[in-house]
Formats: sequence, structure tokens, C-alpha cells
Amino acid sequence: MADSPATTAPQHHEAHDGSVTGRLNWLRAGVLGANDGIVSTAGLVIGVAAATSERGAVLTAGLAGLTAGAMSMAVGEYVSVSTQRDSERALIAKEIRELDEEPEAELAELAGIYREKGLTPDLALQVAEQLTAHDALGAHAEAELGIDPHNYTNPWHAAWASMAAFTVGALLPLLAILLPPLGWRVPVTVVAVVLALAFTGLVSARLGSSDAKRATVRVVIGGLLAMAVTYGIGALVGTQLG
Repeated sequence: MADSPATTAPQHHEAHDGSVTGRLNWLRAGVLGANDGIVSTAGLVIGVAAATSERGAVLTAGLAGLTAGAMSMAVGEYVSVSTQRDSERALIAKEIRELDEEPEAELAELAGIYREKGLTPDLALQVAEQLTAHDALGAHAEAELGIDPHNYTNPWHAAWASMAAFTVGALLPLLAILLPPLGWRVPVTVVAVVLALAFTGLVSARLGSSDAKRATVRVVIGGLLAMAVTYGIGALVGTQLG
């Protein structure tokens, strides 16, 4: 009975860490998706607004950019996560074969992993034996591969989340450029985008435990640069066409 806390602690600790890391990764991906929606749509609508004063043209361009960007993010995330899931399934299939064909070698390998984590040889072997008896595939997959064989990432969930994050981010500059009077469109949009980017930069810095000021300044400068370039191109094209 004295060994039971030690045998359960590694498995519980790793599962907890994996769950927290997974949630943070999803949240970070959502923030970055929203940031992409803000920057790309803001650059697009400001560029069009510099070329023409017609609200319909700005709306059409903004909606087209929002739709194309959201679909692109969804497809890209779906393909990426599907590829990752296929790789994980291949690794799990290999692990199942090894457990069937070489159970003793796999047990020794698992015990070695726990020895490297600081357990004594005897205790490491006890941990490996008990975890293998409880859930051989789960224990080996988690310790050796860092994969939960009972909980694969769903590519559809990733695709919808990415699409939603981009759409939410893109709606802000689109509304900011359409709602104000003609003379205030660009200034209002710039201010709204700067505030939104400052927020996403701060959140991403907090999630990544990095310097908040540096991350915020970096993302705001990037957004301002994108808007300045597209505004200049739009003004130039509008002048030439006019």
C-alpha cells in the first residue's frame, strides 16, 4: 500500500498537464486566428476605402475577404489536424503491434522511462507493471509518444474553431469601416484595429508567458504597417483609375 501514491502520481500528473496544455493551445490558436482576421480584413477594407468612397464596394470586398479568409483557415486547420491525427494513429498501431509481439521488451522500456524520471529501478518496474495491467496501450502511448489513444484531436472541431475565431476578428474592422460617416471611416477603423490588436497581443503574451509589452507593440506595429501599405496601394490605384 505504501507504493500506491507513487504509482498513481506520474499518470495523474501527466494527464493533468496534457489537459491544461491542450486547452492553452486551443485558446492560443483562437487568439491567433482572431488576430489574422483583424489584420487581413482591416488591410483589405482600408485599401478599398482608399480607392473608392462607395460603401457597397467596401462591403463587398470586406465580406469576400472575411469569407475567403475564414474558409482558408478552416481548410488549413482541418488538413493540418487530420494529418496529425493520421500520424498519431499510425504510431498507436505500431505500439499495439509491439505490445502484442514483444510485451516484455515494452514493459522494460516503460520501466526505463520512469527510471529516467527519477524512480528507483524496483519502483519504476512496479509502476510500469501496474500501469500496464490497468491500461497497457494508454500507459505506453502516453509515456513513450505523448499521445492519448482514447482521445484523438477532432479535425472538424479545429476547423470550426479556426473559422469562428477568424470571423469574429474580421467582423470588427468590417463594421468599423462601414458604420462611421465617410470622413471618419479610416480613422475609426485604425483606432479600433489598434485596440483590438493590443488586446490580442496581450492575451497571447499571457498565454505564452512572454513579455506583454513587447508582444503587444510587435503585433500593433505589424497591423499598422499592413494597413499603411494597403491604404497606399488603394489610394494609388484609385488615383490611376480616376
